[in-house]
Amino acid sequence: MTGGEKALDFARPKHPQEVAMQARKRFTAEGHLIDSGILTKLLNLIIEEGADYEIAELKVGKTELLPSSLELDVMAATEERLSDLEKKLVRLGCYGKAAPEAVFKPAEKKACVPDDFYSTTNHRTEVFFGGGWHPVGRQRMDGVIVKAPSGLVCKKLREVEPADPVLCGSESVRVFPPELDRQGSSFGFMENPVSSERSVKLLVRDLAEEIRGITGRQGKIVAVVGPVVVHTGGIPALSGLIRGGFINGVLAGNALAVHDIETAYFNTSLGVDKDSGRPTREGHRNHMRAINRVNRFGSIRQAVEAGDLTTGIMYEIVRKGIPFCLAGSIRDDGPLPETATDMIEAQRRYAEICEGAEMILMLSSMLHSIGTGNMIPSWIKTVCVDINPAVVTKLSDRGTSQAVGVVSDVGLFINALAEQLGCLAKGPSRPGE
Repeated sequence: MTGGEKALDFARPKHPQEVAMQARKRFTAEGHLIDSGILTKLLNLIIEEGADYEIAELKVGKTELLPSSLELDVMAATEERLSDLEKKLVRLGCYGKAAPEAVFKPAEKKACVPDDFYSTTNHRTEVFFGGGWHPVGRQRMDGVIVKAPSGLVCKKLREVEPADPVLCGSESVRVFPPELDRQGSSFGFMENPVSSERSVKLLVRDLAEEIRGITGRQGKIVAVVGPVVVHTGGIPALSGLIRGGFINGVLAGNALAVHDIETAYFNTSLGVDKDSGRPTREGHRNHMRAINRVNRFGSIRQAVEAGDLTTGIMYEIVRKGIPFCLAGSIRDDGPLPETATDMIEAQRRYAEICEGAEMILMLSSMLHSIGTGNMIPSWIKTVCVDINPAVVTKLSDRGTSQAVGVVSDVGLFINALAEQLGCLAKGPSRPGE
């Protein structure tokens, strides 16, 4: 090295043992920590944040139904660093062993809360106050927790009213991330985030078995549907699932209904003949003609009741009387009369339809699927069917960690599912009917 040269100093993060740890706190976690990977995530997070840990006690569940329990001391350089780390640990279900009484502060004004508010996850959550742990209702991510007369509830920021008691800080919160299904459910493919190599036939069989179980106990299944279902020939299959009672709510955009009704009136989708696969003369007008025809009756429902609209997904939805919401967007033609063009209202209706659902089927609609995923709790079984595996990755990146992907053409998949459930022929096919 010459005199004018300087040695390169590659900075590296210091190992926790090289940093003076001034703050220390005991944490605890319980559940199927090992086979669900939660223990590894916890320990990795502590080290990545420049902190250190000492495991005080680890009891491993010896059978599938016995949970494990963990107590560990976490050390950080300062109390502030430890407090920041605690907020991240809580989201993994690891919380302070001696929880302090929760602090609730009044909202300053509508849609404005104290700066230290607790931001919710989509996992089951409890808050310690009054000497005990209390569950939180209406669980969803990116909300705040408010103490209401009926108990603790999640609210979107815009729903907060002046003086609402808002939970602040994370020290009094414990979160329960979902664990692997240990009840022998046929929903085995949920163990893999994205299924691209397993036989679609086996995936359909497993999903059909799970759907039969849910409908057999009068459970609720909601479908989030994109217009690709129409374009790929899925109308008869989805119509059959609705008619058979296997779908109890539908969330979509204006485009699904427009192209479904276009098919019902003109046997085209985007102007392409459904039988021949060829563009029709002036077929580009057909979706606008469909909107115009519905407008003449005043609504989709009135077109059905008048006997003008007699087939298709929207026809079956109206006949079955299941709730639906068509959320508008800047791209919409028309839109159809039932389309909710106010986004706040559309979000409210989406959340209302999802309330109490046991399963969400996301059928080739990335944006509507992400929107729905952001408003449902993590214990709802969520299946995303798309030809593009990146859709599921985007859902996970946005926080919808419970979404499981099935990589397949959605038209082929929904037809195979309907066939497995006996829904392709007209007539009721729900168990017991």
